[in-house]
Amino acid sequence: MRTIRLANLNAYKLTHRTIGTPSWRARVTAIREIEPDILALQEVVVDETRPPTEWATEASAIIQQLAADCRLTATTVHADGAPGPTATANNAHRGWYTALLWNPQAATPVPGTFRPYGAPDFWHGLTTMAFDVDAVEPVVFASYHGDPFRGSLRADEALRVKSVFRTTGGAKPGFALGDFNALSAATVTGPDGEPQYYDPEPYLDQDHDDLEYQLLPGTIGGKQLADRRQSEALLRRGFMVDAAAHLQVPWHRTVGHWEDGTGDPDPWGPRRIDLVLATRPTAPALVSYWTHKSAAAEEASDHLPVVCEFAPEKILSGEAGR
Repeated sequence: MRTIRLANLNAYKLTHRTIGTPSWRARVTAIREIEPDILALQEVVVDETRPPTEWATEASAIIQQLAADCRLTATTVHADGAPGPTATANNAHRGWYTALLWNPQAATPVPGTFRPYGAPDFWHGLTTMAFDVDAVEPVVFASYHGDPFRGSLRADEALRVKSVFRTTGGAKPGFALGDFNALSAATVTGPDGEPQYYDPEPYLDQDHDDLEYQLLPGTIGGKQLADRRQSEALLRRGFMVDAAAHLQVPWHRTVGHWEDGTGDPDPWGPRRIDLVLATRPTAPALVSYWTHKSAAAEEASDHLPVVCEFAPEKILSGEAGR
């Protein structure tokens, strides 16, 4: 059975100055260890002191160099078959980019399907494109980076992400991968036979100034419940499934492995905020899921890569997703 391997990596402030450094080599090593067929990338950052008209060129150069070093590509295809721009997106007011990279031997971009989304829909950007992977129909992939500060905006962003995958009354075959900057609302059956969150509540005993970025309004100093409205919208009625919870793999953090003093201070501790969500037609095709842990991955970023495999032959059509 043929499988396609997906991976997600928040590359931690990947800039032009990073190219060729030990941290760049760690990122390249981690990605090549995974050997993804499709890679969703977040946090490519350009020099915002330069004119915004120059940002896309700088971001493209970073992404194209990473793709070349990882034996991948990131060049889209116009509707007429001509080469298009790099598969990347940002909020035009901010120099932070998301991107899609892929192995052209395993996944073929559908001409004319590349779509970059920015403001006012996203704090960062949403990069989307459909690929031919020998499934019943093309599969849509999205690289997403959630708003880090506002749960209400993350919930709004989720509805916009959902719109990319929707058909009238249903869902297209597809995957949303990214740094969601929030916990998943996915549930599993607990020891008592009742549903419980796959990701336990991490904030119950925390007391710091950043709690409002992650807690439901009105719960600070009380129940201290994680704001999961973002993924609740995407998971409602099985429109999408969280691949990790769906496959019931053991829980593992994706952030919290960098101690304070390395990178940005982290008041949150171990959490899983990097997700792979599969739409209703692709959920039956999920085969495996894991968090990639290696010396290179732990050095490369404050986010560990997450990896998922699916079998294209088991994907249902969009019609079946209604």
